[in-house]
Amino acid sequence: MQRLIKGVHKFRTDEFGNYRKLFRKLSQEGQNPHTLFITCSDSRVLAELITQSKPGDLFVVKNVGNIVPPANVRGDTNSTAAAIEFAVETLRVSDIVICGHSQCGAIAAILSKKPVSPGTPHLRDWLKLAAPVLETLKKDYAHLREVSERETAAAEENVLFGLDNLHSYSCVQERLMDGSLRLHGWFFKIATAELFAYDPETRQFSPLAGTNGYA
Repeated sequence: MQRLIKGVHKFRTDEFGNYRKLFRKLSQEGQNPHTLFITCSDSRVLAELITQSKPGDLFVVKNVGNIVPPANVRGDTNSTAAAIEFAVETLRVSDIVICGHSQCGAIAAILSKKPVSPGTPHLRDWLKLAAPVLETLKKDYAHLREVSERETAAAEENVLFGLDNLHSYSCVQERLMDGSLRLHGWFFKIATAELFAYDPETRQFSPLAGTNGYA
């Protein structure tokens, strides 16, 4: 906690001056982010850092495993849906990025044969939402033997699963139809800080370049 408090004071004394005009503008005009960025709660994945974005640029949603539930999931397992609707309908973002990553604990848990601890019922129910990813892995990636390869494949498929689920939201469907919204699937490799984007034409994740999109 002392480290956090020290950081707050450092920001106020050393860094805030560089952003004073920007924060004043954001406080007066409100936020107008261009992108909804959905990524994992993992402490090593920072959307603003890896994209070098400024305050006000991104509307960030972080959850365990960067899971995007389908629109028909109700209750406390789909607070992510509220953020999607707000970003698309109210903030009118032009892009949505779902960014998975390597060494994801949620993906490892989904692939693990060991049950989730009885003391984490919300986590158990949340991870169940990504069950289709496990089925895809069994069907299409049975040839993979290395744990790291299976986890990477599952993490990438989880991004595609999320992109597919975005189509179940009526507000997303409407914006896609009129061409005012674009969807993107990314994968972040922690060890090298490399970003890979899904290319729907090749159906592969390739090093990020240009403006590859998914619809």
